[in-house]
Amino acid sequence: MAASPFDPLHFAERVPTWLVPEGEDSDVVVSCRVRLARNLAGYPFVTKLSDERAVELAERIKPDLLALRSDGRMSWVAISDASTVLRLLLRERHLVSRDLAPAGEERAAQPGRAVAFSDRERVSVMVNEEDHLRLQSMAAGLQLAEAWERAKDVDRELEQRLPFAVNEAYGYLTCCPTNVGTGLRASVMLHLPALALVPTEIEKVFAAATRTGLAVRGLYGEGSRAIGDFYQISNQVTLGRTEEDLIEEIRELVPAVVRFERTVRDALLKEKRKELLDRVQRSLGLVRTSRAMPTDNALSHLSNLRLGRVLGLCDEVSLPDLARLRVQIQKAHLQVLFERRMSEELVEPTDRDRLRAEFLRRALGK
Repeated sequence: MAASPFDPLHFAERVPTWLVPEGEDSDVVVSCRVRLARNLAGYPFVTKLSDERAVELAERIKPDLLALRSDGRMSWVAISDASTVLRLLLRERHLVSRDLAPAGEERAAQPGRAVAFSDRERVSVMVNEEDHLRLQSMAAGLQLAEAWERAKDVDRELEQRLPFAVNEAYGYLTCCPTNVGTGLRASVMLHLPALALVPTEIEKVFAAATRTGLAVRGLYGEGSRAIGDFYQISNQVTLGRTEEDLIEEIRELVPAVVRFERTVRDALLKEKRKELLDRVQRSLGLVRTSRAMPTDNALSHLSNLRLGRVLGLCDEVSLPDLARLRVQIQKAHLQVLFERRMSEELVEPTDRDRLRAEFLRRALGK
């Protein structure tokens, strides 16, 4: 079965619904994800898998992944065939990890690595990353139950076709011992700009998460840093726990973090309203007038505008528009949108910073 083609330009011009916050806590909770790690019986783990066996495994499971229809038509991208820009484009949309799709300046992609993802981008399956399969289900806001049900449906469908490596005593076998058992990692992406402004307060969130066996990571998960005041909270150990227990742990902690962020926002608004307003207006002025802007600076300004929007200090741009801009100002998206095609290599950073500033001026100009 041939891979379903997709149009990179159309891909970059729109933002998946799961990245647009919705629901009563959408001022803080952006999205959530449930990921399942699975391996096939009869094949070594990826760390011991030869290039030939990796390619064989990928070709074996490709038809089964393309046959999935739980979230629309599936597309397939072989990472070794993808350009640097395409790899980065997939990473910026959270469909693949840095380990699966290294950019050209980092290292070459290993043979047999691929990703299959749905039209609506709420389902993606990474092939031969740390495990043979990394199945991901994403949803907007704190809809962890919805994400889990979708992941479970895909998992059951694949398990009917593929021989997963399972041990009666330990559960699903994975390359990393911390994933053995259910193989489940659940995470929630939060926007915490007020807590980030008060380092002692954000440290309390980290400490509370650690005490409950959870981890706090950056915008792109493990190994990434918090950019634009976005943080991910996820579980760390799966052995001996049910999927429902792991998801419930996060569901219990997240509302407390939401209340904490709102408390600090209210305090800042009451005690430092002028400083907050100045911060928001300065960011608005810079994105409207700058002639060059690095990614981190742009994400920081958009974070300030998002905080200003939810606090009633700025009505110049909506939350959905800010969500779209947060994705589209990143390297690969920006290049595809300006060049109107998928190129092989990234443009120089100075040129990209100029394009980003122009893009923001167009989007947020008066």
